[in-house]
Amino acid sequence: MTFVKSMSLPTLYEHYTRGGIESGLSANQPFFTLNNRNITIFSGAMHYFRVPPEYWRDRLRKIRAAGLNAVETYVPWNLHEPQADRFDFGSGGSDFEKFLDIELFLKMAQEEDLFAIVRPGPYICAEWEFGGMPSWLLRNREMRLRSSDATFMFYVEKYFRTLLSILTVLQFTNGGPIIAFQIENEFGSLKMHDTRYLKGLKRIFRGYGIVELLFTSDGPSAGNLGQIPDTLFTGNFQSDPRQELRILQSYQPGKPLMVMEYWTGWFDHWGEPHNAIPDYDFVYTLGIILRFPASVNLYMFHGGTSFGFMNGANYFNRELGNAAFQPDTNSYDYDAPLSESGDYTQKYFSAKNLIRIYNKIRTRIPPMPKLKRKVAYETIEIQHQLTLLEMLEQIPYRIYADTVIPMEALPINNNSGQSYGYIVYRKENIYIPPNSILTIVGGVCDTVMVLIDGALKSKILESVKDFNGFGYWRLRDSELEINSEYLNATLDLVVENWGRVNFGAHHQFFQYKGLWQGPILLNNESVDNWVIIPLEFKTRWIKKLTNWHPLTSSIYRGPALYKTKLYLEDKPEDTYVDMRDWNKGIVIVNGFVLSRYCTLGPQQMLYLPAPFLKRGFNDILVFEHFDAFEYIKFSNKQIYQTMENKHDIFTKRISIYIED
Repeated sequence: MTFVKSMSLPTLYEHYTRGGIESGLSANQPFFTLNNRNITIFSGAMHYFRVPPEYWRDRLRKIRAAGLNAVETYVPWNLHEPQADRFDFGSGGSDFEKFLDIELFLKMAQEEDLFAIVRPGPYICAEWEFGGMPSWLLRNREMRLRSSDATFMFYVEKYFRTLLSILTVLQFTNGGPIIAFQIENEFGSLKMHDTRYLKGLKRIFRGYGIVELLFTSDGPSAGNLGQIPDTLFTGNFQSDPRQELRILQSYQPGKPLMVMEYWTGWFDHWGEPHNAIPDYDFVYTLGIILRFPASVNLYMFHGGTSFGFMNGANYFNRELGNAAFQPDTNSYDYDAPLSESGDYTQKYFSAKNLIRIYNKIRTRIPPMPKLKRKVAYETIEIQHQLTLLEMLEQIPYRIYADTVIPMEALPINNNSGQSYGYIVYRKENIYIPPNSILTIVGGVCDTVMVLIDGALKSKILESVKDFNGFGYWRLRDSELEINSEYLNATLDLVVENWGRVNFGAHHQFFQYKGLWQGPILLNNESVDNWVIIPLEFKTRWIKKLTNWHPLTSSIYRGPALYKTKLYLEDKPEDTYVDMRDWNKGIVIVNGFVLSRYCTLGPQQMLYLPAPFLKRGFNDILVFEHFDAFEYIKFSNKQIYQTMENKHDIFTKRISIYIED
């Protein structure tokens, strides 16, 4: 009966475009209007680049079915321009190609009767690698990122010229879904006092045809350094809504209030407890926001997954140096109303109920889509392997350098350097006396494994306390004792980029990955003349790997690549890869890097969407750093770990799964 009544109502677009479109979203009064009609914005954040495109419509329809009238998304510069002057908006040939058709996503949002709020960057935060900025920017050591620096603005405008040519035609006043654009993101938190930068970005937006409402966003209680004239200032927060909204109101009297990020949950760091925000806290704060009254964007409404190497990191205290680094998990579930795999949570129903109460504009709401089944496929046995040395033999690049240099400085990828994965520093024909001390001067960015003649010599990861020792970012001038004598040896230092910082005091400056802060010493003497090998794990290279051999009877300890096949007779379904029996590394499915994993959690399961699989044989590869396992297991639910004490290893596992 309710559905029949809803079907008699107009759609959003019928209500707001009836009689033609004369104007867009307006904040020129204490309330929003869209096309001269009152509107309270009920938006939900969903990042198209964190969701398989085959599931975009399902997630968008679930957002609309909750009663929301808009979807909000960031735009990641690093995916859309992965190499300087080489763009990918859905057909550029990058590993993320199929995720990047933003035009298709926005048109689909309109088809699902949603308006769109777009936050194009150039910096997006988003717990995304380097805050969405491409790492090749770091090759210019003199350029000041996120500032009015002329060189940085040159690169921004060049990128925006391409991006905005796509978005301009999708503006509401042109008949499209986009009602507002953000200029930068939480710029005030930098305390940089560079309004020229924000005004310069605004000139670019207007100069390339953007006519819709422009806004900035920051935590109101942190100040308004990110506010510029004639641009709406919006707020980001999770608690103290009355105080935050009153402060926001004081910054711009007579303007409508918009919470651009009401944080519905929170994200996780590797080696730290899982975060969850109770539903009653969520309901309490959202109710106050809507009663104030204010418009709201629920960040996140559907978090999705930071596939591949795209997780970001926090940097929480400059005085701690490298120790302040906190890499994010690949799961971006965020404890949001829609789970990582698109399931409804209690927050979904709570949000749906509150929106129904506070939205005075009645429009047609679709029924809630059915959930997709999750399956636990049968356990499969590892069949083949490649040792690290066998993998490195199949990498065509060899860079020769007098001393160690960061991955961004390598002359590869259209001279854009290496962005992601691992980098190997090799010293050949070296003599290592007995009882030697290997010293890495400075810090490691971010983890390192030491091998001599292919055998692992550094410690295997066993607890979060190991992060304080050799092989990890927290320790400066770290030392490794090598007891045996080696003649004409090959020394390999395998360094992992565990994600560039997206937020914190360090996030815009020297985020080079690899070894670069000082020389490598052997018994206090500098080791020079290195062979550098990038280990990027790009799809094209992965699919060409050869010389696989059967798994040996005893599992190899140290970095190696393992392979098996998952055979599916029927249409693929969503599943999770259960990595609790492994230690640390990455999982690759049909040539695409799915996710990192780490025994320390809190994430234990890797979401594997059905669109990544196919009928027949599917290649499952695991690059394990330390201790491999003989099998790959699957699960039909996510499982997180919690700690009895945050300084100890994880000992307790719980499930927060919500049944279909």
